[in-house]
Amino acid sequence: MPTASERLHNFSAGPATLPLAVLEEARRDLLCLPGAGASILEISHRSAAFTAILDETRHNLRQLLNIPDDYEVLFLQGGASLQFSMVAMNFLRQANGETASADYLVTGSWSAKAVTEGQREGTVRQVWNGKDAGFKRVPSLAELDLDPDAAYLHLTSNETIQGVEFPDPPFDIAPPSESGRAMICDCSSNFLSRPIDISRYSMLYAGAQKNAGPAGVTLVIVHRPLLERSPPGLPTMLDYRIHAAKGSAYNTPPVFSIYLVLLVTRWLRDEMGGLAKMEERNREKAGILYNRIDESDGFYRGHAEPTSRSQMNIAWTLADPALESPFLSRASERGLVGLKGHRSVGGLRASIYNAMAPQSVEELAAFMDEFRHSH
Repeated sequence: MPTASERLHNFSAGPATLPLAVLEEARRDLLCLPGAGASILEISHRSAAFTAILDETRHNLRQLLNIPDDYEVLFLQGGASLQFSMVAMNFLRQANGETASADYLVTGSWSAKAVTEGQREGTVRQVWNGKDAGFKRVPSLAELDLDPDAAYLHLTSNETIQGVEFPDPPFDIAPPSESGRAMICDCSSNFLSRPIDISRYSMLYAGAQKNAGPAGVTLVIVHRPLLERSPPGLPTMLDYRIHAAKGSAYNTPPVFSIYLVLLVTRWLRDEMGGLAKMEERNREKAGILYNRIDESDGFYRGHAEPTSRSQMNIAWTLADPALESPFLSRASERGLVGLKGHRSVGGLRASIYNAMAPQSVEELAAFMDEFRHSH
């Protein structure tokens, strides 16, 4: 099998690069998990071994994110795409059979998909939409047409396709414990990349396959009072209260995916030194690439406005679109892969999530210099 030195520089938007130390530990446990007498792929989700994994993973997430005691930490399936529907089903449907209204911010492709699913369950108001301007920035609070009676405000903290990202907190809005306003955030592509003030949100959810682990598990952090708004009669597997009551083990959870999230949380804590240190490293990596774009005299053109640039997904184009194909071809020859922009917008994109080593970013930056000088 390939050695660590043979691994490519994988800039894929997800599933994304995992820490090498995590992969090595998983390889050791794949045949036999210590103390379990079986592979991590074989143990029962009701076993003491997996219960310990689930408990420690939840504990580590609480420590890393400083999650308050009145929030549940759930491990679900279906990715953020299922959360688009679950959020609306749980918090737009009402006990009397009527539906409520919710405010949605549309800053890119993923938040637009959330709107589509939300509209199936109730009234969705788009309080800001950046589509006409090409999804190049995120808005300020003053630009939002908020409804004080909305069931919740939904936003996407980082758009992987357009490469725009909100700061944290995104707006100076009173937290739900003070205002009663529910703010729900899809933070799939920057989850665990930086510290976050959980108390400012009623709920956060994230597919794990960017920064937290492999595809297959979705992390949900939800304020318990919000769960009380869920109406009766929801399908069992789509009711957050059921998953909270059963400790995320109502049915068979994604055992292996959760186990890898456990290893990633240990890596973040023990090797990276926590999320503040992780954020510093991520900003340095992103800065290297944005500097190459900004200092290229227009040869490279960044997509996002500087004040809204993502630290996770750097999206750019070339002044001459005809050079994109040779750029990708030559980059691949150098072991730099996953750089093709999403099919909906084109261009180029480097996803530099937590596990992307600074050395890989330096390799890409050096290649960008060489390619520009040769053309």
